[in-house]
Amino acid sequence: MYELMVQGDFSAAHRLRRYQGECERLHGHNYRVEFLLAGDKLNPVGVLVDFKEVKRIAREVLGRLDHQYLNELEPFDTLNPTTEQLARYIAEEVASRLPEGVAVKAVTCWETDRCAARYVPDVAAGAERAED
Repeated sequence: MYELMVQGDFSAAHRLRRYQGECERLHGHNYRVEFLLAGDKLNPVGVLVDFKEVKRIAREVLGRLDHQYLNELEPFDTLNPTTEQLARYIAEEVASRLPEGVAVKAVTCWETDRCAARYVPDVAAGAERAED
């Protein structure tokens, strides 16, 4: 199994619905996102996937969130825009754009230098769905 990691970032504002405390009020973060990708086979060049391609995908996904009020964007217009939910959303969006044989192993979304949430997709469940 080969793994590679790429980082990206974006800035956005949000407010947490049904939260009792400061985070219920409008506030923003400079998010840092780590993408951990994995696969079994290298391409003929000897890489799992070109870093440039992963960075392009990351920019595409994170660009949709950058400098936005997350509560107004789908799916966060109905889904609470927590860091956990952001990590899952980003993982799923990136996974849908990756070449065959490359999977998202984890996405870690840092909202501060000391606080992060990680989403780890159930790769086995995804593989079962793909076989159906």
